[in-house]
Amino acid sequence: MLENWVVMPTCPPLVRRRCHACASERFRTSGKFRINANHKLLDAWLLALCTSCGETAKLTVLERVNVRSVRPELLDRLHGNDLGLAVELLQDPVVQRRNRIALDWDNAWRLDTSGSDHLDREVIDVSVRFAARIPVRPVRLIAEGCALSRAEVERLITEGKLVSAVRLNGKLTGDFTFTLKR
Repeated sequence: MLENWVVMPTCPPLVRRRCHACASERFRTSGKFRINANHKLLDAWLLALCTSCGETAKLTVLERVNVRSVRPELLDRLHGNDLGLAVELLQDPVVQRRNRIALDWDNAWRLDTSGSDHLDREVIDVSVRFAARIPVRPVRLIAEGCALSRAEVERLITEGKLVSAVRLNGKLTGDFTFTLKR
């Protein structure tokens, strides 16, 4: 029987960017946007607060964009300070590159295994799905989901009792499956 696990975000990730005021490298976003209109051109920024000093940083979302080219539902979400939109935009590679930021997902996600009835079986087939692009090591997910230590998971991989089509030692942000034979 195939088990389904989901890696889910619990809160927005921290933004890694150097603060100009205190030299800290972490910003927290609450989903607030600032929009400025100059005739028919729009600018939009996602506001982020430094975790140390509280200084505000503006992360560019839209820059000198014609009003008619912005979808009305996107504009409504910007005006409504939609937290879901903020998380979506933070994960957008274009926004990350434009603002020279990286995301810190530490303590901002959880693994939903939908119970622990699979722990006593000899063979476990698991499909892991990511609800967001969260970089996590599969070894860590397997250890957490199967109540094993990471060293035990590494040992099972070397013995061939834990197999997958993807490499389990690096970080992944996409869905994968694995089989564990005890």
